[in-house]
Amino acid sequence: MSALLKIRGVSKHFGGFAALTEVSIEIAGGERFGLIGPNGSGKTTLINCVAGSLRNDAGSIVFDGEEVSRLPAYQRTRRGIARSFQIPRPFASMSVLENLMVPLEYVAHRGLVVTRKTEAGAQDEAMAILRDIGLADKAATPSNRLSQVELRKLELARAMAARPRLLISDEAMAGLSSNEVSEVLEILFKLNRTGITIIMIEHIMQAVMKFSQRVVCLDAGQIICEGAPAAIVANVDVQRAYLGA
Repeated sequence: MSALLKIRGVSKHFGGFAALTEVSIEIAGGERFGLIGPNGSGKTTLINCVAGSLRNDAGSIVFDGEEVSRLPAYQRTRRGIARSFQIPRPFASMSVLENLMVPLEYVAHRGLVVTRKTEAGAQDEAMAILRDIGLADKAATPSNRLSQVELRKLELARAMAARPRLLISDEAMAGLSSNEVSEVLEILFKLNRTGITIIMIEHIMQAVMKFSQRVVCLDAGQIICEGAPAAIVANVDVQRAYLGA
């Protein structure tokens, strides 16, 4: 598999603090990739640099052969990079379906004249996403009435509305029960089977190891280990980073 995303020598500083130091990663098209590390290790900074909410100070980020490091976040989204957020913040006054119509109208259907036909097409697409995610029966429900796991699913659905080729799942299972974690995992597996490359950032190690084909562990802004899940779990440096052993 060829690389869809190439992160080359990326560094990011906040004042005198080095959040990332010359991080280099390649992620293949269709890969299930896990990114782990203790709090403050640089995971969120790295994905913010990839998604465009932060700009790296050095290095390059190449997506599908194009250097995107200086593109604003919305242009990266339009090229196929989407992310879910650790804390879901849907439009509380809108229904689940209406929440999906926003990214569909402004990203997927950009530049189209809004007609009854295009609006109906967007609604059909939104409902198809909700069926895939398991929220079709909640389409008319106000988002402020959703349970925690339903909010997580809606967050993934909103990311999917951007028609991504690369989906960054940021702590999509935080605070969920084991059964709910399994539900979200199955959704991510299903999305990956359609060809979407997925980067999973997660503290639930069992979920990361079950989902990922390859894992990178960051600590203090640097890669300390990269490999198959079994090798990562057994790595002494990873154990030390998490347990302080």
